[in-house]
Amino acid sequence: MVSDTHSISGSVMRGRSHGDRSPIARLVILLLALGVVVTAALSLTAGAADASAYAVLRHWVFGGSAAGPLSLRDQVIIQDIRLPRILMGILVGSGLAISGAVLQGLFRNPLADPGLVGVSAGAGLGAVSIIVLGGTSLAPVVAVLGIYALPLFAFIGSLIVTLILYRVATRQGRTSIATMLLAGIALSALAMALTGVLVFVADDRQLRDLTFWQLGSLAGATWPKVAASSPIILLGIVAAPFMARGLNALALGEATAAHLGVPVQRLKHVTIVMVSAVVGACVAISGGIGFVGIVVPHLLRLFIGPDNRYLLPASALLGAIMLMAADAVSRTIVAPAELPIGIVTAAVGAPFFLWILLRRRGVIDL
Repeated sequence: MVSDTHSISGSVMRGRSHGDRSPIARLVILLLALGVVVTAALSLTAGAADASAYAVLRHWVFGGSAAGPLSLRDQVIIQDIRLPRILMGILVGSGLAISGAVLQGLFRNPLADPGLVGVSAGAGLGAVSIIVLGGTSLAPVVAVLGIYALPLFAFIGSLIVTLILYRVATRQGRTSIATMLLAGIALSALAMALTGVLVFVADDRQLRDLTFWQLGSLAGATWPKVAASSPIILLGIVAAPFMARGLNALALGEATAAHLGVPVQRLKHVTIVMVSAVVGACVAISGGIGFVGIVVPHLLRLFIGPDNRYLLPASALLGAIMLMAADAVSRTIVAPAELPIGIVTAAVGAPFFLWILLRRRGVIDL
């Protein structure tokens, strides 16, 4: 009897309570890894300019002597505009998707998403504070922290919202989904109200930047921004899979997870800090990009199941693909102008979110 109990516990902590989908999950991860490479290569060709990925690869391998040189204009477009933009898309897409998957594991509900529960709004408030007040009252902070001031303040904002959300929504080890969503709406409204005050006092130049930034965009991607944000996001992406065992056990409840040897309180603290840091860094460099954190993990669960050992790395890969594809659409659909990427992800994510709600209520059987 004891051995059966240990067998069941181990199976659940590995995420195999609904059948072993490990072979399918490994195959999906491999295909997604290839998809990231292919999508990145195709993204090099997307945009108003006609510099092709083949021409760039030929230039990098053979230099300017083979089949004609790559023009200086195209070199600048590829190396200083599109490459940092693609890397930022990979970082932000992976970070938002894996943060959504981890947050859903923490709250034990697939409806949890950094954008829906106010975490992104809190990060946005912190980032806007630096953008608007960085030249006045927060100038000493910017002078000390430099390019890291924006990600740090975005992290602080998202951390505060996440801590409040968890405190409000969780009672006696159980998380109320209705309370979580309602608290998220309230916290988002409060953060947006404070953000509105900062926008009101912003000057014309800051106001133009903030308007486009709040809609979400990778247009401001530069190598310094990638360098400033990549350590935080990469650290979160690398750390998240180590939480998979604990998140699998947490699906049974905090008491059961503790009996299985999972340090529940430490896991919650590390998870909250990690999600806040990653979301803060993503929002700081890309603005408000919603629905990536809910669409990607939920879509993957339909194919590979709920095992976080595979769900977390797969979410990072599919999130990168989704955001690069959305960015390519935003650059081409109204070329030579550019559509904010947040509009593209919302146009896809909002109907998907409604589909999830209808499916959970039994209105849709598929």
